[in-house]
Amino acid sequence: METSKNLNSDSVAISTEKLGTKSVVTSENQLEIPLLEDLQVVDKPQKTAAQKVIRKTFKKTAVLSNLLPSGSVLAFQILSPVITHEGQCHSTISHSMTLILLGICAISCFFLCFTDSFRDERGKVRYGLATFRGLWIIDGSSPPEDVEKYKLKFIDFFHAFLSILVFCAVAAFDQNVMKCLYPSPSLDAQEILAVLPMVVGVICTFLFVVFPTTRHGIGFPLSRC
Repeated sequence: METSKNLNSDSVAISTEKLGTKSVVTSENQLEIPLLEDLQVVDKPQKTAAQKVIRKTFKKTAVLSNLLPSGSVLAFQILSPVITHEGQCHSTISHSMTLILLGICAISCFFLCFTDSFRDERGKVRYGLATFRGLWIIDGSSPPEDVEKYKLKFIDFFHAFLSILVFCAVAAFDQNVMKCLYPSPSLDAQEILAVLPMVVGVICTFLFVVFPTTRHGIGFPLSRC
């Protein structure tokens, strides 16, 4: 009996030693295995010249969202069918209200080109109106430190003029407005009304890309970076 007990104790000790040896080997192997993050590090593929040109083109095109009168156009497209009675304009009041709508939207396009924004020391976005002395903050808070950056420049008037032209081109494509203000155009007038807005839009888009803006007006907040 004592011999069997000794054999059992020896076998238990041997198995324990084997388990301990396996755990040590396993831990050593784990230390030698590299991290997944190290294995997944891959060099960025080299971009071709065409891909670089396309990338730069998309960056330039993104500037258009800050220049085109998107907010004014949206308001115009919503109110135009209602005011013009879907192009019918039964009375002089409808004609007058249509012209007033066009004037208000055009003025808003012009005005929004002179607005800008910045982040204060607390990270909040502040909006203001660009002047020749700097940025006039609408809510009365402190202006930004870099005054020269926000001063009114000639390019702002240029962008405002282009924005009005773009809005006029969009309004000329609106069938409700054209039926209300010009219900029976001649064939020559129809050709001009079909081509001229497109030409104006293409030219203004080209000028927007060539002469970009750095302003972030009302409705176009600053990025988080």
